[in-house]
Amino acid sequence: MPAKTGVLFIGDIMGRPGRHALRVALPKLRAKYAPHFVVANGENSAGGIGITEEIGRDLFALVDVLTSGNHVWDKKEAVPYMEKEPRLLRPANYPAVNPGRGTYVAEGPDGRKLGVLSLQGRVFMEPLDCPFRTADAAVAALRKQTPCILVDVHAEATSEKQALGWHLDGKVSAVIGTHTHVPTADGHILPGGTAYLSDAGMAGARHSVIGMRREQALEKFLTGRPVRFEPAAGGIFLSAVYVEIDSETGRALSMAQEIFTEEE
Repeated sequence: MPAKTGVLFIGDIMGRPGRHALRVALPKLRAKYAPHFVVANGENSAGGIGITEEIGRDLFALVDVLTSGNHVWDKKEAVPYMEKEPRLLRPANYPAVNPGRGTYVAEGPDGRKLGVLSLQGRVFMEPLDCPFRTADAAVAALRKQTPCILVDVHAEATSEKQALGWHLDGKVSAVIGTHTHVPTADGHILPGGTAYLSDAGMAGARHSVIGMRREQALEKFLTGRPVRFEPAAGGIFLSAVYVEIDSETGRALSMAQEIFTEEE
C-alpha cells in the first residue's frame, strides 16, 4: 500500500458562530479521519467579514493553513498580519504588489508535505489576473516540493470552478471550491486523479442565510435597500471534505463529504 496523506478541508468560517462550530465539530472529524493536515477558509472569520490577527492565532491552534478570498482585505489589520504569517493565504492571482502570498507548503512532524494554493475566480467578481495561468505557475513551483497539492478556488460561478478542476486534473490532488457557503453534491475524483468539489460550504449558524441573520437577508430581498449583515446565531453547521492522497504520486485515492449539525 502506498503511503497516504489525509487532508480535511473546511468551508468558509462565518464569524464567532463559525469558530464555535469549528471547535465543536473538528475533534469529532479528527477522531473519524485522523487527517495529517487541516485546511480551512478563514476570510469571514471576524464578524462574518474579514480576519484579524487575534482570530487568526486562535484558528491556527486548530488548523494548519487558512485560505481566503475577496473579503480577506476587509479588516485593515489583516494586511500586516498576512505579511508576517505565511500560513494565512490571499488569492495568488491578486496583483503581485499586494501583501501576503498565495501558496504555502505545510510539513507534518513525520515529514509529509502538503502544498496549498489559494485562487479567486473572475466571473461576477473582481477582474483579477487569470486564475488558470496563475495556477499553472504556482502549481509548477509547488510540485518541486511536493506532489500533494490542494487548491481552494474562491469563486461565484460553478462553471469557472469546474473549468479550473478540469484544467488542473492530474496536476494537483484536489480542487475545492468556496465562497457560496452552500455545500454542493458533486464531489468526485476526475480521471487524472484530482478530487473535485464545487463548494465545501461553511462553518456557522445552522438557522441562517449563508451564515448571516435571516431577518436581515429577508429585509434586503424584500426591500432592495442596503442592509448591514451580521452573523446569525442558532444551531451549529459545519461542512467539510476529506481527501486521501497517495503521498508519492499526489493522486487522490478517495474523498468524502461531511456535514455536521447540532442544536444548542
